[in-house]
Amino acid sequence: MVVDDHPMWRESVARDLAEAGHEVVATAGEGRTAVRIAAAARPQVAVVDLQLPDISGVEVTRHLAAADPPVRVLVLSASGEQQDVLEAVKAGATGYLLKSAAREEFLEAVQRTGEGEAVFTPGLAGLVLGEYRRLASAPKREDDDAPRLTDRETEVLRLVAKGLTYKQIAQRLVLSHRTVQNHVQNTLNKLQLHNRVELVRYAIEKGLDQE
Repeated sequence: MVVDDHPMWRESVARDLAEAGHEVVATAGEGRTAVRIAAAARPQVAVVDLQLPDISGVEVTRHLAAADPPVRVLVLSASGEQQDVLEAVKAGATGYLLKSAAREEFLEAVQRTGEGEAVFTPGLAGLVLGEYRRLASAPKREDDDAPRLTDRETEVLRLVAKGLTYKQIAQRLVLSHRTVQNHVQNTLNKLQLHNRVELVRYAIEKGLDQE
């Protein structure tokens, strides 16, 4: 689903997605319309602009990420401001791409978002990880009932926290791409997390990115 208030831009993005083989199930020019349509269209991925005429893209993201099943949101915005990026991620965005990105970069980002990977315009990933490190350093309650991960799941999680893609993890551990995806999905289920962004935060809280 494509959510943008500029008709020409919205149609162009939808056309690029369709030409690349993606099924565009809906488009919307307003936030409330997007939330309503998504409930019926049930997209796997939503490409969302932050600047919308009614509610903000951050609010749309919050609604979509909380849906059942949750929609993976790739924010496509002209703004690279720290506050905009962090608010979108905290609302549940899986990725954040600037509108200045090339067509090929955008299409790859959509594909990776659909696979549950966190995708950011170069330079923004470090900003997000820095915020997660700050949050991870805050006092937190220990949970004695935390689920136990297998050694392999922990190993994959450690590499996810270091920023490796699924393909890179597969090569590092001599596994198939599908096996890595399965390990990540199992870990998400055990920890009751929704996407790779939340998984990275969990890993940083546990200090796995430092090992």
